[in-house]
Amino acid sequence: MSDQTRTGYGGGGSYGSSYGGGGTYGSSYGTSYDPSTNQPIRQAIKFMTASAIGVSFLILSGLILTGTVIGLIIATPLLVIFSPILVPAAITLALAAGGFLFSGGCGVAAIAALSWLYSYVTGKHPAGSDRLDYAKGVIADKARDVKDRAKDYAGAGRAQEGTQGY
Repeated sequence: MSDQTRTGYGGGGSYGSSYGGGGTYGSSYGTSYDPSTNQPIRQAIKFMTASAIGVSFLILSGLILTGTVIGLIIATPLLVIFSPILVPAAITLALAAGGFLFSGGCGVAAIAALSWLYSYVTGKHPAGSDRLDYAKGVIADKARDVKDRAKDYAGAGRAQEGTQGY
C-alpha cells in the first residue's frame, strides 16, 4: 500500500476510502451522527433553560420594582421637606450642565472647522472642498458680472451727460 493510499490523500474523492469507511469527507471510521434522533430531548432542554432564565429575570424585575417603590415611599417626605432647596439646585445644575455641554460642543465644532480649514489650505482636499471651490467660482463669476454692469451703467451715464449739454 502506498503512502498516499494509507494517509487518505491519494485521490478518489473521499478521505479514508482505503479503510473501508466509505461515505464522505471526514467519515473514515464509519461513524455517523443523526441530529434528528435527539431532537425532542434538545428542544425540551432548550425550553427548560429558557424558562428558567425567563422566570429568574421576572423575579429579579419584580424585586427591583418593589425596592424602587419602597425607596420612593421613604424618600418622598425628605423630597417634600427639602424641595425649596432641591428644585432651584436641580434647575441650576441642569442649566450649568447644559451650558457646559453646549460650550464643549461649540469647542469641538470649532476644532473640526479649523482642522478642515487647515487641510484645505495645505492642499489636502478634505471632504466638501470641491463644493467650496465650485461656490467660490460661482461667486467670482457673479462679482465679475456685477462689476461689468456697473462699468456699463457708469459709462452710459457719462455719455448721457455729454449729450444734454448742461
